Amino acid sequence: MGDHPVSAARQEPGEPIVLDGRSLTVDTLIAVARQGATVALAADARARMERSLAWVQAVTYGDAPIYGVNTGFGSLARVRIPPESTAALSRNLIRSHAAGVGPPAPAEVVRAMMLLRANALAHGASGCRPALVETLLTMLAAGVIPVVPRQGSCGSSGDLAPLSHLGLVLFGEGGEAEHGGLKLSGPDAMRRAGIPTLAPAAKDGLAITNGAQLTTAITALAAHDADVLLRAAEVAAAMSIEGLRGVTRAFHPAVHALRPYPGAVASAARLLRLLEGSSLVNSLPGKVQDAYSLRCTPVVLGACRDTLAFGRSQVAVEINAVTDNPVMLMDEEGPDHAFSAGLFHGEPVGMAADAMRIAVAEIGSLSERRLFRLTTGSLSVRLPPALVGADRPGLGMMVPQTTAAALVSENKALGWPSTMDSIPTCEDQEDHVAMSTTAAWRLRETVENSRRVVAIELLCAARALRFRLGEPSSTGAPVTLGAGASVALERVEAALEGTRVPAEQIEAVARLIADGQLEGL
Repeated sequence: MGDHPVSAARQEPGEPIVLDGRSLTVDTLIAVARQGATVALAADARARMERSLAWVQAVTYGDAPIYGVNTGFGSLARVRIPPESTAALSRNLIRSHAAGVGPPAPAEVVRAMMLLRANALAHGASGCRPALVETLLTMLAAGVIPVVPRQGSCGSSGDLAPLSHLGLVLFGEGGEAEHGGLKLSGPDAMRRAGIPTLAPAAKDGLAITNGAQLTTAITALAAHDADVLLRAAEVAAAMSIEGLRGVTRAFHPAVHALRPYPGAVASAARLLRLLEGSSLVNSLPGKVQDAYSLRCTPVVLGACRDTLAFGRSQVAVEINAVTDNPVMLMDEEGPDHAFSAGLFHGEPVGMAADAMRIAVAEIGSLSERRLFRLTTGSLSVRLPPALVGADRPGLGMMVPQTTAAALVSENKALGWPSTMDSIPTCEDQEDHVAMSTTAAWRLRETVENSRRVVAIELLCAARALRFRLGEPSSTGAPVTLGAGASVALERVEAALEGTRVPAEQIEAVARLIADGQLEGL
């Protein structure tokens, strides 16, 4: 997909991360998904899993119907399954539900999905064997990454098809997996890595497939990347404001105290820090205000900050949630500890992805408006049209602005709320589905598009600042850049070394953004 994974705090060498089902963080998820950090099942999580497993094994041979253990699935929930067929039930579930289509999901997304499924099972409310979690964690450590098609999930009952493709490899039922840079059959990849496959037991098939872990994996990674992008967009905005000789009174803390949205207050304060020391801002006599794309930057990016914070809060809940059906509540009184519910439904994460997608699209939209002003001679306060230098005829930024416009338009097409859609499935038993996986994929694509738009703004702003640094000062004093722009300009220009054409330059700066090189300014 051409994305640029964002760096995160790396795992310290030595002990693996301990997985207990309750304390996973997004930083840890990124360390596992993108940096290969290793994970081990916590002892208390194993004990909880063993407790619910013992009860499932006991009731498998009883008279009480327990959904997915000794009954059929979905609309076949009233069909009883004899004890000797429960293992076959799990196996057949995996086989029948592995119906995904389309290109494979990126490895980092599949790794995150594997970790999230393991963490949900580690909670101990799924009634499955600890061996499922331990095998998933061993696969992660060995780099056995199942090939999971992107399409085929409605987000309810969770991401059934994608997780079933994971189950194919885990249970030795086929499928494909990547290992050591090769794409192999699932059984061959497991053999090559020396990992025994599991024979499915009662509840195992349902346990591995029931949950919105693909939706959550995509959304968690994208939410993190969106936050990094927003901070880079604030740096780009500050550089553009300097390049356009903007006015900073609109960012004054007393102004935003009158409408105290947390995101806007934080964004305005950061813009002032980035602009501190600049001789370019507030330098045009009689200019009292700027166009909206400059003056309203903290308001718009502040709203984006607040929306992304909401999305991250939803992800923080979901990555430590149990999403099975039924769930085994072992501390509840009575003989029946199985509770059928709807925790697998992807709506909480899907709605968050829809909301964040709007915010990320706005980051790109506002960025394009600023870079348009930088490249338009009549709007740029006497910068060269298209930022063409006298020593570089024809080598301006006109077509990069066109690229930005195309990406912003694409984001608009991606923007309609996926979770407002629903098509009943499973003979109308599943009569309201989330379409959360579509929401998540569209969020990821919107982040990638907007990252490239901001990269183009950074290219334009860097060129504009170079022009400004070469202009004679009205006071005779040398032009000084703001605290943020001076560092950002150096990093952008360093990233461009060895590039020749705009496409290469855009990708180089997009990688700079993705790596978090502008986040802490």
